[in-house]
Amino acid sequence: MIIRFNFALNGVIQMDGYYWDSKFNYLSKTRWLYYNDDYLNFLLTNVWKITSPVRIIDFGCGYGYLGTKLLPLLPEGSTYTGVDAGGKLIEHAKEIFQQAPFKTEFILGDIQEMDFNQQYDIVVCHAFLLHVENPREILQKMTDCLVDRGRIICFETHWISNMASYYLDGIYPSDMVQLGFLQELFERDTQRSGKDGNVGIKVPIYLSRLGVRQIECRVSDRVNFLDPNCAAEKNNELYNSLKEDGFGADPGEEKLFITNLLNRGATFDEAQKEFMLESFLSKVFSKDVFLTYSPNMKITTGIIER
Repeated sequence: MIIRFNFALNGVIQMDGYYWDSKFNYLSKTRWLYYNDDYLNFLLTNVWKITSPVRIIDFGCGYGYLGTKLLPLLPEGSTYTGVDAGGKLIEHAKEIFQQAPFKTEFILGDIQEMDFNQQYDIVVCHAFLLHVENPREILQKMTDCLVDRGRIICFETHWISNMASYYLDGIYPSDMVQLGFLQELFERDTQRSGKDGNVGIKVPIYLSRLGVRQIECRVSDRVNFLDPNCAAEKNNELYNSLKEDGFGADPGEEKLFITNLLNRGATFDEAQKEFMLESFLSKVFSKDVFLTYSPNMKITTGIIER
């Protein structure tokens, strides 16, 4: 799951069921920003060539977002198991799939403390690894639950490429985002906590070292275009989702904002400049501007050979 953010405050927030249980509205309003459905269908059908029913398990499933996207595209008879620490999210997932013509199961539990049998054909996660302190250990758990020739698929973030992929018409990108500062900030966060918002670009390496083979990594083809010339309803939906995701959000009280960044290793000048940039962006971003934004989600897959 991708965290709601202001650029500099998109640090690593502690992952727990209680926090994410309160974020259903955010999650449900923003997931569509990251993928085109036809590209997911292309991957399943033309690239991964999944032609027989499969048993899927989803680590950190949330409200079952990946299930809603993948199950309608998979061969009939495929099953989906979701695991998450958020009790309210699990209940949302059960409600969403209650009338769906798919066989689903949702398990409430802390993945860090759970063990899984080798019984699944596919294991997936979506924006989950960035929230854990030990992504390589979680990847090991994921591969451990696969049968021979099972496939692991990770949809994960690469924050710094995400930050570089906004263009707001009439505004210099350097007037919105301090790329160098943010890159250093994210790196320091990872060194301090182990949680890594750039993990998406590293997953292929981690998987290879775990013995996974036939590893491939792709980038989501989604580019969001806020267009004041299109239908107002469509434009408003995208604008509201982008705001919900944190783009152009009010950075809040200056002293608190700066203190937060100082605690994460920023200098006073860096923190003050970041506050000024985010304050400026919150004022100029509106439904009436042109914006292009590519989230650059990394999609890594590989095969387990036992």
